[in-house]
Amino acid sequence: MAGKFVDGEVFGFFLAVVICITCPEYVSSAQRELGKGGPANASATAPPGPGDNAIRPGAADPRPTPRAGPYFDLAFSKNVTALLGKTAYLNCRVKNLGNKTLNMQVSWVRHRDIHLLTVGRYTYTSDQRFRSIHLPHTEDWTLQIKYPQHRDTGIYECQISTTPHMSHYIHLNVVEPTTEIIGGPDLYIDRGSTINLTCVVLYSPEPPAYIFWNHNNAIISYDSPRGGVSVVTERGETTTSFLLIQQAKPSDSGTYQCNPSNAQVKSVMVHVLNGEYPAAMQRGGQAFALTSPVHCFVLAVSLIINLS
Repeated sequence: MAGKFVDGEVFGFFLAVVICITCPEYVSSAQRELGKGGPANASATAPPGPGDNAIRPGAADPRPTPRAGPYFDLAFSKNVTALLGKTAYLNCRVKNLGNKTLNMQVSWVRHRDIHLLTVGRYTYTSDQRFRSIHLPHTEDWTLQIKYPQHRDTGIYECQISTTPHMSHYIHLNVVEPTTEIIGGPDLYIDRGSTINLTCVVLYSPEPPAYIFWNHNNAIISYDSPRGGVSVVTERGETTTSFLLIQQAKPSDSGTYQCNPSNAQVKSVMVHVLNGEYPAAMQRGGQAFALTSPVHCFVLAVSLIINLS
């Protein structure tokens, strides 16, 4: 009996030691389990984790907010470059005006003299070159200017009658294309050479629809019996037209005119030489085609002398 009692005490002692050692682990585990079901404000001060998608004060809403009032569509309300004398159109696109047209109006004002030109679809100027264009149920309010002149260049204000009013400024630039023939006003060409006339049209907002070449006031025919006559025209911001006449003859001499559809006529005097060496060809800015072997030899000798 005494031995069993001693063995029971020993077993109880070891059991108490095991419980004391493992007890903190059980308590800690229990606290963690209780923390999951704790009051809501227990985690209120904890910083949100990376997966927190709640919208908090100061956070930007990723969804675009539609504009409530009218505004200008700048992509369709741009500056305009107009050709002198050709009708110009200044467009102003107003978004979100909707049915507010009964209370709000779109107007055009010229800044040069602060002159009210149009209000809505009505024109308020005695200058009949100006007209308001607006189709119902559209967003475009267009100012039409017929026969624009250089004095019409300037700023025009598209205005919405909000409080305060809203304004968008459009600049109109009225330009007059110019025509130049390279090497003019006189060109000296050796007989048998190729006449190459280059006409350049500058400052044109759009390429000319056509370019005519005249010789002594007659339109040049490119399929005439003479043959060897051709024209190459390159259109773009700067339009260039090349007139080529092969095997130049004395009868090809005379006045040549470059006549673009949207610019002034430009002239050049062509002299086809028959072995002459006129003093005029020595003037600065003149062109002369040296094609004979003698001329080439003289140039080469002169160049060698100057370099030695």
